[in-house]
Amino acid sequence: MAIPLGDINPTRRRGVITLLLIAINVGVFVLWQPWDGGFCEQSGFYARWGAIPDEIVGQEPLTQRELDTTVDPRCGLEATPDKSVSLSILIAMFLHGGWAHLLWNMLFLYVFGDNVEDRLGRPQFLLFYLACGALATVVFAGANPTSTATVVGASGAIAGVLGAYLVMYPTALVRVFIPPFFFVPLPAVLMLGGWFLLQILTDRIAGQAGAGIAYFAHIAGFVAGMLIVLLLGERPQQPLPYRPRGQTRQ
Repeated sequence: MAIPLGDINPTRRRGVITLLLIAINVGVFVLWQPWDGGFCEQSGFYARWGAIPDEIVGQEPLTQRELDTTVDPRCGLEATPDKSVSLSILIAMFLHGGWAHLLWNMLFLYVFGDNVEDRLGRPQFLLFYLACGALATVVFAGANPTSTATVVGASGAIAGVLGAYLVMYPTALVRVFIPPFFFVPLPAVLMLGGWFLLQILTDRIAGQAGAGIAYFAHIAGFVAGMLIVLLLGERPQQPLPYRPRGQTRQ
């Protein structure tokens, strides 16, 4: 597994939206989610606010019977018929299943998001990010229409960012750590292409919700990101020349 530490691909301006998205994700996890609560408290929170394929396909919240089947009925959770299924697709992008899930996602967003934002522009990047996340969730729901498992996390949206980065900067060098000892620069086409192939392989081996991870949503988000930027007319280009910190561009 290659862990990205940074890229050699300067931007023309700071990735404000990228940093804002990271701040919102961390803030939601720390200040709103019951991340230190018990199983029942967390399950109730995810059922209330997360995206659930069965709800998305049917456009109706889970009934009490379906909720009792999904979560241990001893938890005493009550169905929420007023839940907005459409809004849950958006909210789910900012929820995470734990610290590792959150930090892993934010690392990828931090490394690759600023360059995609720089190319698309700030408002367009925000819309692009949300569109990729929504498409990833909807496609996953379509592939698992009867699933009552909760889908949460920014992974689908960030996968879209990775797909866009691959289209825009396939030759950019990414500094990666390959455990346990290796620090090497890899072209984005190898690093991100390898990541994408790993999602496909793991999805085939573990199933579409293997180990509690929606790998198929990652695949859908990645493909969506590639297609959207191609439709917008983006094509591969060389990274901007590297300049030492503090040196201005002419």
